Amino acid sequence: MPYYIYKVFEFPMKRVEKIEQHDVYKHGAERSKSLRKELALTEQCNVKMIFAENELQAEELLMQVREPAPELGDD
Repeated sequence: MPYYIYKVFEFPMKRVEKIEQHDVYKHGAERSKSLRKELALTEQCNVKMIFAENELQAEELLMQVREPAPELGDD
C-alpha cells in the first residue's frame, strides 16, 4: 500500500488536495517534511501523509473528525 501526501485545508471548509504518493515510508516522510516547510509560508494548509489502500480511502480517513485524546483526570 502506498503513502499519500495531501494538503489539508480547514478554512472556509475542510477539503483535501493530493500532492503525490510514495511506495517507501522514508521517501514519503522526507518529502512531507520538506513540503511542510515550503507550504507553511505560502499557503494556509497542513501537509499530511497517510497510509491507505487507495486515494479514496486516504481522503475518507483525512476527512474524518477525530475525538480528542483523553486527558489525565477525565475519569
